[in-house]
Amino acid sequence: MGLIETELTESDPAMDEELERDERVFLMVEEVAQYDGALQVSRGLWKKYGDKRISTLPFLRAGLRPICEFMTFNFSMQAIDQVINSAAKTYYMSAGLQPVPIVFRGPNGASAGVAAQHSQCFAAWYAHCPGLKVVSPWNSEDAKGLLKSAIREDNPVVFLENELMYGVPFEMSEESQSKDFTIPIGKAKVERPGEQPRHHGLHWLRGSGGSGRGLEQQSAVGERGVKDLYYFYQCFSGEFL
Repeated sequence: MGLIETELTESDPAMDEELERDERVFLMVEEVAQYDGALQVSRGLWKKYGDKRISTLPFLRAGLRPICEFMTFNFSMQAIDQVINSAAKTYYMSAGLQPVPIVFRGPNGASAGVAAQHSQCFAAWYAHCPGLKVVSPWNSEDAKGLLKSAIREDNPVVFLENELMYGVPFEMSEESQSKDFTIPIGKAKVERPGEQPRHHGLHWLRGSGGSGRGLEQQSAVGERGVKDLYYFYQCFSGEFL
């Protein structure tokens, strides 16, 4: 296992690898070009791929696979009709004839010192809208593998990143550092196996930061001789087993 920086860092190589793998992939929306993104997640991509693949302007060409970056998901309310009523419904309403391979990604939820208009979590909003796949990665490995799967997905994916996790280091396996590494969306994951499965009210664990807090609490109770088994869905299906 090698220690690498953060979820923020791993969104960058995931996009880089997919831009390199598939010429239909492009990145758009505010400050992603010369500015390297509002939170530097897309740093270096404009210099490598140029204006045709990394742009602050919309592309008007069919057959592409866009990654739309929100500076914060609080601003996604300006595009809520297009996300919920257009992107999420077109694949179904066209009887599968018109896929919508688009990723909406950016920071979501509370952060430090960002005040009221930048502190809202929209996970539950989007998770209750048919037609969307909603993902909220916790560590670097999840961020990379799930984002690569999201970019290859023919359905629209809402990819919610936790800004507070951008500076947290995580270990990554050698396998996860491969360009071919992906994690299937919607597959349950055992973060830490145990011997005494129990059911808990885990609704507060929804979101990338909650998984870490849950594991910290598990470690704390483990010191008192209690071992609990946690499973997490990587997408917000409304189930925790």
